[in-house]
Amino acid sequence: MKGILGRKVGMTEKFTKDGRVVPVTVISIEPNIITQIKTVENDGYNAIQLSTVDKKEKHATKAEIGHAKKANIGPKRFVREIRVDDVTSYELGSAINADLFEVGEKVDVTGTSKGKGFTGVIRRNNQSRGPETHGSRYHRRPGSMGTMRPMRVMKGKVLAGRDGGETITIQNLEIIDFSLEDKYILVSGNVPGAKNSLVLIRSAVKGGKNTPKELVEYESVATEVEETKEDTNTVDVSDNEIPETTESTEETKEIEETTEA
Repeated sequence: MKGILGRKVGMTEKFTKDGRVVPVTVISIEPNIITQIKTVENDGYNAIQLSTVDKKEKHATKAEIGHAKKANIGPKRFVREIRVDDVTSYELGSAINADLFEVGEKVDVTGTSKGKGFTGVIRRNNQSRGPETHGSRYHRRPGSMGTMRPMRVMKGKVLAGRDGGETITIQNLEIIDFSLEDKYILVSGNVPGAKNSLVLIRSAVKGGKNTPKELVEYESVATEVEETKEDTNTVDVSDNEIPETTESTEETKEIEETTEA
């Protein structure tokens, strides 16, 4: 399994050459530095630790600074661990960039959903509301707390409470495009979390790979439009010249003879 850390920027859309519109999420990818490598011999399992986004030393603890110095880097803001099958292909202090995944590859994206605060049972658990008329006086309350005999609220009863702010994974999203220069990855569909929140992109557990979509390149379209405009603006002078015909010359001769007579 392979993975990379990024920050959610927002959503946009891409157009394919067959006329389809693909909604995508833009994920900013800063270089992920490997700050620790765990092995079966030392830790009981194989894993790598990824760190990204610089952090000022005055805001970091001595333990964070000392841990980062082992990889010859400064302290990082986000640190996550990813299990891998083989750690021999990784080196301490090396960087992982946006070209880790191929276009068309399936991935799972994990993020923290938006916090919605304290909400009631209708919004939090999608329960139905009571009747609005005939003096029911029972509109948005949670309902019965349980049966009579236990004389207590049963464990697992859905009630009002804190909503959102949970770790959510969206499976089987597709890599639409990536750029090393602009440091981003485009993932099909929506991704949990607010803007600038941390997301983790990993290889899909269920696996699979789609055929890469042929996207419309806006630069090529713009150049084609400019070329067509230039072709329409160029005027051929030879086409605008009206050749003199023999009929017109004969008519002028007849008019001159009549005027002389």
